[in-house]
Amino acid sequence: MALFHVDFYSQALSGQTDFWAVLPNDVPPFMAGENPHYKRAPKVVVLLHGYSGNASDWITGSPIRELAGEYNLAVLTPNGRNSFYVDKESTGEKYAQFVGEELLDYAGRAFGLNVSRENCIIGGFSMGGFGALHTGLMFERYGKVIALSSALIVNGLADMKDNPMANRAYYENVFGDLSRAAETDHNPEVLVKQRIAEGKELPGIFMACGSEDFLIEANNGFDRFLTEQGVRHEYLVTPGIHNWKFWNSCLVPAFDWALS
Repeated sequence: MALFHVDFYSQALSGQTDFWAVLPNDVPPFMAGENPHYKRAPKVVVLLHGYSGNASDWITGSPIRELAGEYNLAVLTPNGRNSFYVDKESTGEKYAQFVGEELLDYAGRAFGLNVSRENCIIGGFSMGGFGALHTGLMFERYGKVIALSSALIVNGLADMKDNPMANRAYYENVFGDLSRAAETDHNPEVLVKQRIAEGKELPGIFMACGSEDFLIEANNGFDRFLTEQGVRHEYLVTPGIHNWKFWNSCLVPAFDWALS
């Protein structure tokens, strides 16, 4: 699999940023063989890292290069820093716009990829799982969302205190006024209701969380919310905690779902 590290100027972020790209453009004919995934153009998959991570996490922590070859995927792994992939008024950095539009458009031009909605998938784990849901619901650029152990913390931000992960000032910098963050479009639940009210098509959603993960109740809650709203989705709960062993165990079922 061809591996590229790209540094470029982002208009949405008002500065330099980077991403990794895994492209199945060097797969020899004997590998493609009768693989049905090579009867089509590569699907574009954007994968978002978690809190304290960076653009290389998916490259070093998962078998994504092998899976990209097996499933004929063009994989993009951007650097989201600790942004939760939302637009931040305090800094002018528009991370939602970056992963929701600009990254696809840039990679489409740079690598000649088909970045139509039906050809694009967004996924992530933890903070990146939240980002995948938020981005997939806010922008009409992704047909499928894969959200693993998602940090669905917005509904609890009003009572957020300093914790081992970050202090209250960090959450305020990211989400603004915490007392009303749950009512804004930072909340995937708000975005779901908006799209339903506007009659807009929702992306397909695949969720997964380990039964021993500290985020299991938040993910269970979002699963219940989607069910109550009549939103079709898949939700996988198996034994596991908040780590790569669990996330990697979800990749094959997630891609099988997304490409079916």
